[in-house]
Amino acid sequence: MNYIKYNDIKRFYEDTFEVMMRHEAQNLVPLGNVIIGNDGKDKTGWRDPVSWFMATISDKTRVRLIAIMTPPYNLTLYATDNEINDEAICCLVDGLTKSRVSVGGVMTESDLAIRFAEAYIASKGTTYKVNKNQRIYELSAVSSDIPRIGNLRLAQESDMAFLPYWSEGFNSDCFGSSPVVLSDAGHYRYQISTGKLYILENNDTPVSMAKINREMLTVCGVGYVYTPPYFRGQGYASSCVAEVSRIILERGFTKCVLYTDLANPTSNSIYQKIGYNPVCDSLEILFE
Repeated sequence: MNYIKYNDIKRFYEDTFEVMMRHEAQNLVPLGNVIIGNDGKDKTGWRDPVSWFMATISDKTRVRLIAIMTPPYNLTLYATDNEINDEAICCLVDGLTKSRVSVGGVMTESDLAIRFAEAYIASKGTTYKVNKNQRIYELSAVSSDIPRIGNLRLAQESDMAFLPYWSEGFNSDCFGSSPVVLSDAGHYRYQISTGKLYILENNDTPVSMAKINREMLTVCGVGYVYTPPYFRGQGYASSCVAEVSRIILERGFTKCVLYTDLANPTSNSIYQKIGYNPVCDSLEILFE
């Protein structure tokens, strides 16, 4: 096996884009990151490839394993055609060690995540825990059974009155972080500046939000879905996600993709009613 560590996002893009496109929906995160890095227009925060770890593991015939990490986020992996090769995994672990790359965790398809984690802790003499058990869904048509509620619009500057609190509520729900609003408003204004964050209003009151978070070749991601606790159970999230999904499809994308936490049966049920179907399961594993 041949381990290649990349410093040039353009070269990494050339070597991995077509390979990851074989499972475009499954690779929403790593493929989306590669597209963002190669485009180079947005280098805000983690989006600047200068700090990324990028590597491939190849045999004599083809790339077998792709790895990309965009600090502070965890390592993401893709085994070509989902054919997991333990020799390729061990080669990557060895390459990470020799490159002195510290890995706090990994997020990828469930079987690959476990196989990598076991190889990694065997090499490092550490342990791991499963932090999130997720499912990746895709949608090609929005169900006609989802009622349209209120009015969907793009986020705007006046939303700064509540957006920081919603943003931290989202982070708390998804990542278990303490919902402390940052004193630097730049992080929240960035979400508005993308022109991809949508707010659902009902009777002129903001009630839910969702964001178009990754635009790829034929599919597009939906994320940043949040409804304040006091507005839940009224169909707002369903309507908001359905409307954002319709916008994506109307723009010519063939599918919408999103991640769910399997520990939250409510959200999984909501998305399936909208028309989302399972692609595969994904684990986020942290090393201790």
